[in-house]
Amino acid sequence: MTDKVETPKWFLGITIFALIWNALGLMAFVGHITMTPEMLSALSSQEQALYKNIPGWATAAFAIAVIAGTLGSLLLLLKKKMAKILLIASVLGVIVQNYHSFFVIDSMAVYGTASVIMPIMVLIIAIGLILVANKAEKNAWLN
Repeated sequence: MTDKVETPKWFLGITIFALIWNALGLMAFVGHITMTPEMLSALSSQEQALYKNIPGWATAAFAIAVIAGTLGSLLLLLKKKMAKILLIASVLGVIVQNYHSFFVIDSMAVYGTASVIMPIMVLIIAIGLILVANKAEKNAWLN
């Protein structure tokens, strides 16, 4: 007979939050890649310039960040060990995406200093999810 390790209630709450959070990021990505010329023309000329000049590697980093984050969150909710690898990939995608936003195109020049808040929150939550995955792994909550 094997003893089943019970996970604390907070773990379920965090994993549900993580899945919703990353699903919202995935929706933002889909909105980004499906932006029509009409939608683009509604933006300021500075914002249009940013969108028109996004390199493929930055878009790929965005995709990795949100797809790996969403799948990693789902696997964490399902208590699967593979979650940690995907959550690490997500953080790497976030870092590359932020590098592009802040050092390559200087998005703060267009959006102001308030534009730093969301990327910092995204990075903190992504790192926090890795810490949760580490704790879950250490406590044998994952299989």
